[in-house]
Amino acid sequence: MGFGEAVSAVFKKYATFTGRASRSEYWWWTLFVLIASIVLTIIDTAVLGAEEYGILSTIFGLAILVPAIAVTVRRLHDTDRSGWWIFLGLIPIIGTLVLLFWYVSRGREGDNRFGPDPLGANVGEVFS
Repeated sequence: MGFGEAVSAVFKKYATFTGRASRSEYWWWTLFVLIASIVLTIIDTAVLGAEEYGILSTIFGLAILVPAIAVTVRRLHDTDRSGWWIFLGLIPIIGTLVLLFWYVSRGREGDNRFGPDPLGANVGEVFS
């Protein structure tokens, strides 16, 4: 899954908290959010003269809040964990590190209780 395809997929599943999200979908989305946030902050500061919270950055942040949570929950589902584990991030440092480890980990091969493999096939089936 490429950059545009991942961003499009996340917006198509705007508030879908079921199913699974591959690592590429999650990390391309994260890169999109980072780049867009930087660009909007520059525009807010340089063009609109915002000193703290710019209007464009705030609107963007509110617009992507739900899909960002949804793709994160689907990423946890891909590792065969409940989306409720997202609250582990409320524990300073340790919770964030554990979640980061799960986000970069390979998802469970094949179907799991949250749905079919987002990569479409088992790795063993591909090389058979």
